[in-house]
Amino acid sequence: MKKTTSLLLIAVLTLCISGLAVANSMAEYQPVPQTADTHPAYINDIFTQDGKTYVVADYIQWFEGEEADRVFAEREPDSGLPGSPNGYYIVNDNPKRRTTEVDQTAQVLMQIYNRTGNIAEADIQWNEELTLARFIQIFEQDELLSEYPYHITMTDGKITKVVQQYIP
Repeated sequence: MKKTTSLLLIAVLTLCISGLAVANSMAEYQPVPQTADTHPAYINDIFTQDGKTYVVADYIQWFEGEEADRVFAEREPDSGLPGSPNGYYIVNDNPKRRTTEVDQTAQVLMQIYNRTGNIAEADIQWNEELTLARFIQIFEQDELLSEYPYHITMTDGKITKVVQQYIP
C-alpha cells in the first residue's frame, strides 16, 4: 500500500511540476511595446558592406489579442472563424523593402532558434540576448529565421534593437 501511494504521489508531483514549467514558459510572454521608433518587419537579408552592417526589411502591421480579432474580422469576413488564428494577425499591404544600417552596438533579443544544429531541440528562451555577430551568423545558417516577424527599433536612422516576435 505504501509503495502504491508513493508511486501515485511521485506521478502527481511530476505532472504538477511539468504543468507549472509549461505554464511558466507561456506566462513569460509579453508583447513587444510599440513606439513611434519601433517597426514590425520581416527581415529579408542581412549584409555587410564597407564595414557597416545593413538589414533589408519588409515592414508589416502586427496585431495581437482583441485588436487582431477585430482586424481579422474586417479583412477576412468569410473565414468562418470566430477570431484570428493563434491570437495574432499580420497585415502586409506594402511589400516595399527598406535597407537600413544597423548600429554595431544594437541589442538583439531572440525567442526561439536552432541553437544546437538539431531542430528538434529548439526551445523557447524568452528574450535571449545575442551579439549582432551571432545573430548574423544564425540568420545566414537558418532560413526559417526570415519567416519570423521582428520588431526593429530605430534611433537616428540606424537600427538599435531587434526583437524576434514569438509566434505560437
